Amino acid sequence: MGHTFAKVKLYSPSDQSKTLDLDLIVDTGSTYTWVKRMRLSGLELKPMGKRVFRTIEGKLIEREIGEALIECEGEKATTIIVFAEEGDVEVLGVYALEGLGLEVDPTTKELRKSEAILAL
Repeated sequence: MGHTFAKVKLYSPSDQSKTLDLDLIVDTGSTYTWVKRMRLSGLELKPMGKRVFRTIEGKLIEREIGEALIECEGEKATTIIVFAEEGDVEVLGVYALEGLGLEVDPTTKELRKSEAILAL
């Protein structure tokens, strides 16, 4: 079983000429998108709060979050970004995927546009 990767671009909320190109693992088990804090510094992305997360091992960790414009497969949306720290994996989470109208094809394991988004 292989991994699904996605080429994404993040835009600075204050200056959209500042961008960050990333190759991220698509993780439909992760709610939010995680990107290393040091990589986000060039976007001047500012934390807007903190959240507590439960790791796959069951450990509770606290991380700062912010919001950015994300682009993938020709689609754009705003999304929540977790400021990942040392040892954290960078991933594209399901919140961003749904906002972008994308999903993982269960057969090919590639990203595709969603046929429709649930209304309720």
